[in-house]
Amino acid sequence: MSKAQEDMNCIYRDPNQPVEARVRDLLSRMTLKEKAGQMTQIERRVATPDAIKDLSIGSILSSGGSGPFGDNTLTALSSDWADMVDGFQKSALGSRLGIPLIYGIDAVHGNNSIYGATIFPHNVGLGSTRDADLVRKIGEATALEVRASGIHHAYAPCVAVCRDPRWGRCYESYSEDTEIVRKMTSIVTGLQGQPPHEHPKGYPFVAGRNNVIACAKHFVGDGGTDRGINEGDTISSYEDLERIHMAPYLDCISQKVSTVMASYSSWNGRKLHADRFLLTEVLKDKLGFKGFVISDWQGLDRLSEPRGSNYRFCISAAINAGIDMVMVPFKLDFVEDLIFLVESGKIPMARIDDAVERILRVKFVAGLFEFPFTDRSLLDTVGCKLHRDLAREAVRKSLVLLKNGKDSKKPFLPLDRNAKRIFVTGTHADNLGYQCGGWTATWYGGSGRITIGTTILDAIKAAVGNETEVVYEKLPSADTLARQDFSFAIVAVGEEPYAETPGDNTKLVIPFNGADIISLVTNSIPTLVILVSGRPLVLEPWLLEKMDALIAAWLPGSEGGGITDVIFGDYDFKGRLPVTWFKQVEQLPLHIGINSYDPLFPLGFGLTSTKENSSD
Repeated sequence: MSKAQEDMNCIYRDPNQPVEARVRDLLSRMTLKEKAGQMTQIERRVATPDAIKDLSIGSILSSGGSGPFGDNTLTALSSDWADMVDGFQKSALGSRLGIPLIYGIDAVHGNNSIYGATIFPHNVGLGSTRDADLVRKIGEATALEVRASGIHHAYAPCVAVCRDPRWGRCYESYSEDTEIVRKMTSIVTGLQGQPPHEHPKGYPFVAGRNNVIACAKHFVGDGGTDRGINEGDTISSYEDLERIHMAPYLDCISQKVSTVMASYSSWNGRKLHADRFLLTEVLKDKLGFKGFVISDWQGLDRLSEPRGSNYRFCISAAINAGIDMVMVPFKLDFVEDLIFLVESGKIPMARIDDAVERILRVKFVAGLFEFPFTDRSLLDTVGCKLHRDLAREAVRKSLVLLKNGKDSKKPFLPLDRNAKRIFVTGTHADNLGYQCGGWTATWYGGSGRITIGTTILDAIKAAVGNETEVVYEKLPSADTLARQDFSFAIVAVGEEPYAETPGDNTKLVIPFNGADIISLVTNSIPTLVILVSGRPLVLEPWLLEKMDALIAAWLPGSEGGGITDVIFGDYDFKGRLPVTWFKQVEQLPLHIGINSYDPLFPLGFGLTSTKENSSD
């Protein structure tokens, strides 16, 4: 019998067979080494053709900024990414059993690592919209742009409930309020597609080649750590953990999310990556999750001190707890260590089989055996007008108007687009990288024209009348401020990009002397302040009093036109605070439900141009 005939006779090769039958058939043919390989996810930098084939590697990922041409992400287009991923896939299909690999990436606000992709507002901004249908559409658009680059797995959504803005991942959370986060999980259906009503409970689902494997993260409690410390400890009862932090996962599972990522954080001192109770007894057994659980980047290394020491113990602790796929990402000898632990009885073979079954189940459900390579017809969707228009809509719906006029009877907004002369200034007025924030082009983001998009200044120039003069200075000069001929000023200041632990911040003041810039301009010119940030920042009463209007723009992404749509009155403000705006950092943590709730602006606050407010 030829190899082709033999392949045809394999149940796992037959798309007409039930998924579970295909999983069982393939699993029965696999060696322990191949099973260990399927549980391994490596970074593309160590993914050689020989390693992929010999170890039957289950998955490859790109870390932030790691792409086809090394770390130079500004030169790699979606087609270059597709070429790279397809090359890796050819190596995987050349292995003994020809099991396709899953390629993963942090597509957390669009396919944000790829130059020219549409960059949507970060989650904190989307939480301001309260618009589940909009978020679902963003998931659909993101899926198309991710699949156009050959990638199958998006590490999104983050469904953390952020209880403290000092946390460096606050902008990755939709809200401090569990119910708002639950509403925003509609993005799972956008990413994966709408499962049929009869689809089994907890069973993974991917509709087709226009969809991606989604990943609910980070299980569980990552937004509730003590003092907002990233990778810290969430100190709570199980009842509170379940009610506040676990509830959004029920919604993700009900939408048949295919994967769940474990959190770096701990619960009452127990590392989530080694917590069998939460990963297996709760997530898999109680909640009925049938997809696979993936570790976070070098998550196993964090199970011992110093990091990475006693590594075989870390592996056994994590795998026995319920981790199915391990984001190694550079330790190819992980496979050898895993085999040793199974053969020495430290990890039961049944646990290995369960993990590999879950991984294969997702691969079959996602159609990777039938369609392992990129659909190049999707390349036209990358950064297309339809997606950019959707992002622009998301921006204008996410803006929260916090102040409109020093006298409530005399609103400052909307602005006159036909004013004679406008002064635009501030560190964030003409900086696309700052506007997009972290997880854009690189892990931590960057400054300047790091992708294709419209800055706030670009948008203002496009929106004003032909006779209007726009004067721009990054930092306001004394000579310009001394002029008496400006109708008004627009000042855009805020945070520099950050991600994860480097973003932890105990002071939360406006960086780059933002308060001083605001103060200087407001002394001379009636001023709209646009605050670009991933979280609330300190707004002293004296400074707030000097502003004529204030907008929380969050991290709006690539489409600055959404801001001018609203400030010039084409659309009204709709955004409402997804998090509490504190008066002083000494109040933190300050969130809804706390007894001493005394905010500067409460959760749900948001003015409009036409009436006093639109708060929840």
